[in-house]
Amino acid sequence: MSIQPLRVGVIGAGTVGREVVRAFLERSPRLMPSDGAPLVLTAVAEKFTERAIANGIPEALLTDAPAHLVASTDVDVIVETMGGAEPAHTLVAAALQHGKSVVTANKHIVAHYGPELERLAREAGVPFRFEAAVGGGIPLLGPIAQDLAANRIARVRGIVNGTTNYMLTAMTREGRDYAEVLAEAQAKGYAEADPTADVEGLDALNKLVILARLAFGAWIDPAAVSNRPGTTTGAPGLPGITGVTAEDVAALAAEGRVLRLIATTRLAEDGAIEASVVPTAVPAESPFGRCDGVLNRVEVDGLPVGRVAFEGPGAGGPAAAAAVLSDLVSIARGLGSTWAGSPAAAERSAIEVRPVAGECVAAPSGACYPVGD
Repeated sequence: MSIQPLRVGVIGAGTVGREVVRAFLERSPRLMPSDGAPLVLTAVAEKFTERAIANGIPEALLTDAPAHLVASTDVDVIVETMGGAEPAHTLVAAALQHGKSVVTANKHIVAHYGPELERLAREAGVPFRFEAAVGGGIPLLGPIAQDLAANRIARVRGIVNGTTNYMLTAMTREGRDYAEVLAEAQAKGYAEADPTADVEGLDALNKLVILARLAFGAWIDPAAVSNRPGTTTGAPGLPGITGVTAEDVAALAAEGRVLRLIATTRLAEDGAIEASVVPTAVPAESPFGRCDGVLNRVEVDGLPVGRVAFEGPGAGGPAAAAAVLSDLVSIARGLGSTWAGSPAAAERSAIEVRPVAGECVAAPSGACYPVGD
């Protein structure tokens, strides 16, 4: 008996979306799992249709009306790759309310609207998957939610932003200052024209919120996550890596340390969740210290497993598209939402969130960077 195909609609044909569409156009057999429903691309919603056509997307698939695609009875699964807060949040929420499965790469809407979107997915009984929102092409969220489900996770930490890792690597190796390496990162396409989300740690912060949901069963408030290191004066430092100087980097290098923007969340003994995204001084020869350039690395500490590490390409269209396609195959196989079989998340208001505590090392700029291993 044949299985009815799942009809897929993609919203956004930019860096990630066009790679997803390309996989369908090449008719990859990976999108026809033998143990699930075939996946068929039905439509692509894109504001800039002429650009999409120039990128090889057939005009017959294109529409400039994403809301119509969400409401269409000819679409079973919505893939959202447009990014940003709105209208992405409204479109994803509407898709779930219409009883459609959703796959998204949008870490902002998952982190900021996670409780609402999870509730809608559970009420509709449809999968909501977001593997591509953290770690690009690294299989990360699925293993935490499924393969490590029998463990008590105590801490998750990692380098989850390739732009800042590229910049800190360049500052360390070449002795250049922050402004110079930022300009280079923008010229190479690693940083946006407005780099705020990356350099101030907001992108990593959103990803940390998602990791905390899967590790600890709660959607923490992004506004409660610290993204500023301390200072020797006791005042909070500048956000993300914006306060890092060439002098700081050189002083730490003389001590055998390098700076990495580390996102950390851990479960305190009193049940609170500690969460911070700050430049951290780690040994140069440690796994984090050796994680250079645009690579990502995430470590999960749990009982009884111990420490499990994930490392690989954390950014770029092909990497994120690979995760989106993996989520689509999971839906075709009937594997449900990214949180797998875990119970509904705790309410945000019920969870105390505070910065990660620990010792720090003073630097010439006056910053006091947390010490990592």
